[in-house]
Amino acid sequence: MKAVRLTLICHALTHAQKTGRLQHADDGILPLAEQPFADLSGVSVLTAPERRACETAALLSGPVEVEAALADCDLGHWHGLTLKQLQAEQPQALAEWLQSPTSNVHGGESFVTLCQRMAAWLAAFDRPGEWLAVTHPLVMRAVLVEVLGCPLSAAQRIDVLPLSRLALSFTGQWRLRLV
Repeated sequence: MKAVRLTLICHALTHAQKTGRLQHADDGILPLAEQPFADLSGVSVLTAPERRACETAALLSGPVEVEAALADCDLGHWHGLTLKQLQAEQPQALAEWLQSPTSNVHGGESFVTLCQRMAAWLAAFDRPGEWLAVTHPLVMRAVLVEVLGCPLSAAQRIDVLPLSRLALSFTGQWRLRLV
C-alpha cells in the first residue's frame, strides 16, 4: 500500500469573509500581496467547485481537477446574508444553527450531513501520492472532526483562516500530520 499525503488548503480571503457575510458560490478572492505558495510541481491539485476555491487553486502550479465533494456547506436561503442581518432578523435560528450540528434551519446542509459527506469522501480517497485540495473552512472543520474522532461540537472551537493548511496522511487510517 503506497502512502497518501493530502493537504487541505482553505481558499484565500474573500470580501464576504472580510465583511461578515455568508458566502455565494460566485464569491471571488481578494488580491494577494504575494504568491503564498512555493513551487509545488509534482503535486496533484484538487479544488472545490466554487469560484473562491478555483481562484485559489489557480495560484498553485500545474493542472487542477474540480472535486465536487469538496464543495462548501450548502447554507440554503442564508447564502449572501450578513451575520448582523441574521442576528437581527433570525436570532433564534442562528443560535440553533451555531449550537446544534444537526440543524439546517437555513434549508441547506447541516454540519452533520457535511461531516458524513467528508467521511465518505475520505473513505473513498484511494489516490496514492501527494495531493493538495483547496476547499472551505467548514469542510476543513468537518475533516478534522472525522480524522480525530472528536465530538461534532468541537468544530465550533476550530478557527480556519484563509490559506491555512491541514496536512493528513493515510497508511491504513487517516492521521493528522503536523508540519
